[in-house]
Amino acid sequence: MTTFGELKSIGHNIAASLASGVGAPIGYVSTDVFDEALHSKTGRIEVDFLRGMVSGARPFSFRLKHVVKLYRGAFAALCRRHGVSPATFRTLRAVYGVDAVHGPHFSVTLETLAGRRSVDPYVGAFGRRILKRGRR
Repeated sequence: MTTFGELKSIGHNIAASLASGVGAPIGYVSTDVFDEALHSKTGRIEVDFLRGMVSGARPFSFRLKHVVKLYRGAFAALCRRHGVSPATFRTLRAVYGVDAVHGPHFSVTLETLAGRRSVDPYVGAFGRRILKRGRR
């Protein structure tokens, strides 16, 4: 049986892979989602990994839209490697942004079909977890 923590790990892995810009799960197709976010009107880009769609403030490039579609397939493959059906997820999206406090950062929102939900913030291109006060 897959734990909620394992589902969160899958979500983090796919979102951090896009954040890294390397594109390893999609054949090393590079993109810079943070640069795209920086140049959007609100400074953020939202990616829906279940639908393979980009939303949020425009403009965003054709390349980013194409890469996100490829990540949809990579997400399904990652789930299979972990023995999880992609249908377990009701929501899996990440919001990428850049600001003066955290620099490049993203948050991953995950919701299961059973209704369990989490929103986890990360900083940097490789997604280091932002810990809440009092946690070490």
